[in-house]
Amino acid sequence: MSFLKKIVFGCCGIFFLSNPCKAEIKLPPLVGNHMVLQQNSEVNLWGWASPDEKIKIELGWEDEIINIVADANGNWKVQINTPTADNKSYQIKLTGEIAITLSDVKLGEVWICSGQSNMYFTLGKQGDSWKTGVMNYKEDVKAANYPNIRLFTVEVNASQTPEKDVEGSWQLCTPQNAYYFSAVAYYFGRSLYQDLKVPIGLISSSWGGTKAESWTSKDILQKNQNFLPILKRHAEKEKNYYDKLEQYYTSILSKSDFQKAVEKPSRWEENKDPYVLYNAMIHPLINYTIKGAIWYQGESNADRAYQYRTLFPAMIENWRDVWNQEDFPFYFVQIAPHRSQNPEIREAQLIAFKGMTNTGMVVTTDIGNPTDIHPRNKKTVGERLSYWALAKTYNKKDINFSGPIYDHFEKKGKKIQIFFNYAENGLKAEEKELSEFEIAGTDQKFYSAKAEIKKNTIIVSSEKVKDPVAVRFAWKASPNPNLYNSAGLPASPFRTDNWPGETYNKF
Repeated sequence: MSFLKKIVFGCCGIFFLSNPCKAEIKLPPLVGNHMVLQQNSEVNLWGWASPDEKIKIELGWEDEIINIVADANGNWKVQINTPTADNKSYQIKLTGEIAITLSDVKLGEVWICSGQSNMYFTLGKQGDSWKTGVMNYKEDVKAANYPNIRLFTVEVNASQTPEKDVEGSWQLCTPQNAYYFSAVAYYFGRSLYQDLKVPIGLISSSWGGTKAESWTSKDILQKNQNFLPILKRHAEKEKNYYDKLEQYYTSILSKSDFQKAVEKPSRWEENKDPYVLYNAMIHPLINYTIKGAIWYQGESNADRAYQYRTLFPAMIENWRDVWNQEDFPFYFVQIAPHRSQNPEIREAQLIAFKGMTNTGMVVTTDIGNPTDIHPRNKKTVGERLSYWALAKTYNKKDINFSGPIYDHFEKKGKKIQIFFNYAENGLKAEEKELSEFEIAGTDQKFYSAKAEIKKNTIIVSSEKVKDPVAVRFAWKASPNPNLYNSAGLPASPFRTDNWPGETYNKF
């Protein structure tokens, strides 16, 4: 909290002590009109009231009345059971010292949608933030009329300590509301809705330019020695910042010039600090029961991709632990090709996918843009995320959800044979011969290679490498590969070696 805010809140505290007022039931914005509650679950309702206040809760889908009592500090929380979604609208009435009626409540499927700017990127053109909206945004905005899809955008905020609440509100999916909502989240939710035919609740909590450590709790970062350099850098930055800030305020406040306090020095890139977004934009959500999460982030961690191998899984486990919903589905996007990135960040994401249960990874090598870190084809990204959810979470049959994923290799004389998962029905090259394959011998020098499809494997060779030991595929900042499975989903970049890369041991 800034020095100025402490002054303001201190004054407010004196005012309220001298002017006591009666407390009454208060609900977080997440528990509001138009919300979607996870079907067939035990979900939480929570809020605040007078200390020891008795509260009666009436649920629109059952006759039994729930009676609870707020604790000595006025906090209350209750678990309620939800039935199967039926597309009806319900009311929830809470009666204490006052009565609150929540209207148009739906039962359905609820997903958290988080990450950095490619998740934050809105369906329509947002002021001057983007030069254009997403691909075909005018047509898709006009058609975004799905009243059974509900949208909640968490206002961006950063905090050094865990917050209790967020700003935002549940909105119906209309063209006007969808225009300013996350495009990837919208397309994901739309695809789910069109297949499942039940209400969909989407909670978008994202912020451009942010790092995975910003979305991870402080205690998790403190427990792993690989993350301690993150906290050390942050502590040094904090000391420098607050030393200057204290000096600044001391100088101006001695002159009794309160207006100048408004002109305090801005804090550069506070949203990149460790754990501050977890505190402000994730921690306040954990009472809300969800089905799973989708994630699009990684660009801001590319310079420490080797660290991301452990940081990203730690963040996922952190979220799963605090939600206390076992290993809920976590589906994410492997970042798209761009000249500013490196192949090691995609490898780190691939390692996370392979090493964690109930995760899925969307490959985007075919829809990137080497000069635009915000590729405009968000529809394909959102729909590919939905394929994972439909196939693995909702057990829908005959849905192809992943492109080829490298499994292992076998040396065949002067050639190397590559084996894949998710290629059971064969592989194919789009339009031309396979590209972006390289091969190397023990000298670790890579040469462009000839790659041939043999059923669901690839045979790789080069006349320049007589005794090959390693193969790499699409191993560059902005590759342009053309390997797909029979369903037309692209293969993930990979390498068969583990030779140290440019981010090795960078923490």
